[in-house]
Amino acid sequence: MISFTTLLRQNRNYRYTWIGQVVSEIGDHFNNIAVFSLALANTRSGLVVSGVMLSRAIPAVLAGPVAGVLLDRLNRKHVMIASDLIRAAVALCFIFTIKRTDTWLLYVLSGLLMFASPFFTSGRSAILPTIATKEELHTANSLTQTTQWMTLTIGTFLAGASVMQFGYMWAFCGNAFSFLISALCISRLFQAGAGFHAPRRALTEAEVVRPWHEYTEGLRYMRSNPLIFGIALIGVGWATGGGAAQILFSIFGEIVFNRGPAGIGIIWGCAGIGLLIGGGFGYWWGARAGFGQYKRTIVVCYILHGSTYIVFSQMRNFYWALVFIGASRAAVAVSSVLNYSQLLRHVSNEFRGRVFATMESMTWSTMMISMMLAGIASQYWNPRTIAAIAGALSSTTAIFWGWANATGRLPEPAREGIEPREIEVHGEPTV
Repeated sequence: MISFTTLLRQNRNYRYTWIGQVVSEIGDHFNNIAVFSLALANTRSGLVVSGVMLSRAIPAVLAGPVAGVLLDRLNRKHVMIASDLIRAAVALCFIFTIKRTDTWLLYVLSGLLMFASPFFTSGRSAILPTIATKEELHTANSLTQTTQWMTLTIGTFLAGASVMQFGYMWAFCGNAFSFLISALCISRLFQAGAGFHAPRRALTEAEVVRPWHEYTEGLRYMRSNPLIFGIALIGVGWATGGGAAQILFSIFGEIVFNRGPAGIGIIWGCAGIGLLIGGGFGYWWGARAGFGQYKRTIVVCYILHGSTYIVFSQMRNFYWALVFIGASRAAVAVSSVLNYSQLLRHVSNEFRGRVFATMESMTWSTMMISMMLAGIASQYWNPRTIAAIAGALSSTTAIFWGWANATGRLPEPAREGIEPREIEVHGEPTV
């Protein structure tokens, strides 16, 4: 099995993609901690945090169908660069929220930032099997996800400390600059032949003006493949409690444990450490587990995830709470690495943009409802009670996946994610 360092050293396209990911995601977490801390400092209300999260979730849901169609219609590299440049401009505008006591501008800018995000994140998933060989794909997927959690860990720790020390201006400007670096890195990608276009038939005039038909075609493709559809529903199951967790992390850090922005950063950072540990195990196990073992592992992951999150919610000792939130996120990470490896092996290149964007929209839609209910509940219920319910909801994913597996509803489909003619990763760069 190829190592992370070998992949980064030998695969130039992946190396540029990875550098852009590291920089932009660390910048994202500076923005997240600064926005949530600013909102709570001004209002002391969990409902406002819920409002910020909803203002991000709704545009992400709406952007999903558009992003999926464009990524399967246009040059995915160019779509990703445009997303980075738009997000850089929006991220810089957050500096105008610092002196305000109202929150409407936080909502607007958060929405604009998230509307542009699926065009990049789904695009990155869609091009991964194109820039990695069959032998590199599992390692590339594992490293991409592990890096996402590494940047969560580093970004949140640094963001919590830097916002306390240097203020909000630094966080917002750094986030904007990180998107520019990411755009530069993506511009260096090169692929011979069809490049970063998905293979497809010629568009008719009706399809150009009615892209919804292309999107529904992608939905039919997902529905016809039980494994792909099942993995999409795993994201929905996790999000029933995971949406509430996005709000509760800030409430627990700022209010329950009374540790300010640093407390929010520490909780998110320890969650990131758990994700890194789980990602490492998922990378190791994914290269060894057969298809049947993979499906059974998912059941175990979600039982562990929900139960340890419930324990976290009840801990009075801050440091023990950090241990259990790390364990909860480790279980999620194992599931995520294994699931995405299956998707990259089995999703046809023609549909990758729509599949990954649809999954992102499904997850955000469910998170949106979960966040809204958690925000409302925070006005009347103890945050610890809300968190315990969220953990129980996420665990139900294990029940439905286990039932589908036991009744033979999750057969392994044909492998379509890798086509040898697509793989040529050592060409000269073009912008």
